[in-house]
Amino acid sequence: MKMTYDKKANAAYIYFREKGKSRKTIPVNDDIIVDFGSRGNVMGVEVLNARSHISRNDLRKAVLHKVDIPMVELI
Repeated sequence: MKMTYDKKANAAYIYFREKGKSRKTIPVNDDIIVDFGSRGNVMGVEVLNARSHISRNDLRKAVLHKVDIPMVELI
């Protein structure tokens, strides 16, 4: 899993699949948006207001490194 973080926008994107295009986007709530591929598989998750949902340490490492994030942190 890979995560990128845009500090200015305070938005993170967690990639579950790096290849392919998103075909459907579903907002889970005001801050979490899930992208699905053509076969219904989760391509990635956008996390708005990321500093409220993801640890500072993980956000610091996000841009250049793969980060393991427990799914519990996103809820």
